Amino acid sequence: MEAMEVDENAPQLYVRTPEDVKAIVKHAKLDERQLTQVTQALYYPSANIVADNLRLLELDSHMLHHIREGQTLHFKGGLNEKIVLCTDERTYDVKGAEISNSLLLVPDLKFGAATSTSPLKSPRTGNANASLERSLNDSTEDDLEVPRTLEQRSVLAVFHEYFECREIKPRFRKLGELLQLTRYSGPENEYCIERKVLFSYQQLLDTVQCSRAQFEEGLRNFRALEFDGHIRVLEYEYEYRIISLMLGLISENSWALDEVERGETISALKGIAPEPVVTGLFDIYTIPSERCPGQFSYQESLVARIVAQNILQPGLRFRNEEFMRSWLEAMPEGMSCEMQYLRGLGICDSEGAQPCIRSLAEERLPTNLNDRMRDLFKTKRKWTLEEMEPYIECFTTPTLSVSTLLAKNARSLTEAGVRYYVSKH
Repeated sequence: MEAMEVDENAPQLYVRTPEDVKAIVKHAKLDERQLTQVTQALYYPSANIVADNLRLLELDSHMLHHIREGQTLHFKGGLNEKIVLCTDERTYDVKGAEISNSLLLVPDLKFGAATSTSPLKSPRTGNANASLERSLNDSTEDDLEVPRTLEQRSVLAVFHEYFECREIKPRFRKLGELLQLTRYSGPENEYCIERKVLFSYQQLLDTVQCSRAQFEEGLRNFRALEFDGHIRVLEYEYEYRIISLMLGLISENSWALDEVERGETISALKGIAPEPVVTGLFDIYTIPSERCPGQFSYQESLVARIVAQNILQPGLRFRNEEFMRSWLEAMPEGMSCEMQYLRGLGICDSEGAQPCIRSLAEERLPTNLNDRMRDLFKTKRKWTLEEMEPYIECFTTPTLSVSTLLAKNARSLTEAGVRYYVSKH
């Protein structure tokens, strides 16, 4: 079918006729008996038809299901940010991609099954009438009349590119940066806070480049809580002080680790910290007790991390035994310390004469992969995969693993049967 341009405001000088179609079919050396009965003539849009607000977007099965369920996709991105597309569960990077051929958007265009009134020509009939159709095609009657209907179709837009989407990790860095602007350190210091940079839940959700489910995960990772209608994180020293007071109630009240009383904890800290802070921290650091309904237990991993963070001040080094002893002594009785709790918080450096543990917070590293790799190898010459994973997993995608990133950005070597990664340069 040949497309031609027609100006709707001017008289149409030429419109396809059934005779034109027959002539074109003949020139194309096609057998009209092998074509369906409906011909659709395409006409390019006139200059006064504007379709600049239309874009092609590639959807995967998750996004397609999301739309069919009547839910919404959200584009997010500031002036200096790359655009992302978010469902309620996933985040996608959006990039423009060229189409090798022109792609026409034609509303109401019929497909093969809808252009035939004969069961012999319909794709839905399969091979049921193959013998009858073969007889028709083998007919030697040149003048066999094929009834033909000509329909006009207008091209709404012509596309030469589309938006392709690639699932990515949520971009939490901005969430952390915004929350750090208004760290809470007690009511006596609120006069220092710039009120215009306080954000509500919805304002942050609309700004941060991640889905709603990932946003909730980010708030948990940053230990954010809500009070006075704003989302806040606590100044580290203030948070550690309140948590220490809360943990002290375990021994004061002779509670078992899984018999922590929520109401009594909140009541005991009245006048020491605002109630929204205490309740928020309690809900972050505890989980319902499995043995005692209505009571709670502190999450060992979270308690261990904030205690370790208090010990691992930036710039300090500790011998392994010294650090583990100090760490365990600061923990509530019955809780243990595991090296895995230092994930993304500190590293074990065994390259010197005396192995030591030192602070290395993931959140303080550069957001660019090359810059981060350079800083990591300045900090430590060789790394195992497990050691490096917490510091570069934020750059991974469903199709790009930590191993693949290291293969591209580092060299590997094996010593005593252990694979290490070192700087590529």
